[in-house]
Amino acid sequence: MHPAILVENARVYLSGREVLRGINWEVQRGERCFILGANGAGKTTLVRMLMGYAWPLFGATVQVLGHRFGAVNLQELRKRIAWVSPLMHRWLGDREWTGLEMVLSGPDGTIGLFRTPRQDEVERARRLLVDLNAAYLENRTVVTMSSGEQVKVLIARALMTDPELMILDEPSVFLDIAGREFLLSTIAKLAEQRPLLTLLFITQRIEDILPEFSQGIIMQEGRMIARGPRENVLTEENLRRAYGLPIHLVQGQNGRLWTVI
Repeated sequence: MHPAILVENARVYLSGREVLRGINWEVQRGERCFILGANGAGKTTLVRMLMGYAWPLFGATVQVLGHRFGAVNLQELRKRIAWVSPLMHRWLGDREWTGLEMVLSGPDGTIGLFRTPRQDEVERARRLLVDLNAAYLENRTVVTMSSGEQVKVLIARALMTDPELMILDEPSVFLDIAGREFLLSTIAKLAEQRPLLTLLFITQRIEDILPEFSQGIIMQEGRMIARGPRENVLTEENLRRAYGLPIHLVQGQNGRLWTVI
């Protein structure tokens, strides 16, 4: 079986500046992989490249879910990829969409529902909210939800299409401590319930990386400076290099790592 992601010799220029360089990377199907790096490290551009919104220079190979870019219909491929970002709620417009309506918009790829859904779609959307302990959000308007609740709705929306790859793009960036823990417990449950789903978790916070994410990379200035198993990547030496700080690591009882300077 083809890997979920295969990137070889990728370099990306944006506005005349090289923002990704020398990217060689492989993620197997069903793996849980984190992408860690400070602001400006190239994390967002890497995701854009995987989605086909940023193209590498000639000579690179980008293959996602067994399909090589340049020989695949990207619109069709994106239907098999779920992208979850806390920025999506900013696109709601003036209408006060409910949680259920937002989840039902997943198959159409719209932000909000613009057609009458089928009954089987409504039933599926409700089951997903139940699975995420978010059934109480069905009739709540998205604008009245906390950031953590909004991300839960967006995860349910993403799962409406039975994706093979889910990209969690800094989902906790705007959350307080309670909201972050609420969200991370949801992601842990998702990883347990869907063993075949490939998960990418993009973050700049070491403490957000759950033990479920057994593989990872660290990025700095457009390069992957560390990659491989979690225990080989999340080391004090690598983190000091990436962040330029005298970082010390402390492991909690739940297996997560915390930084001390």
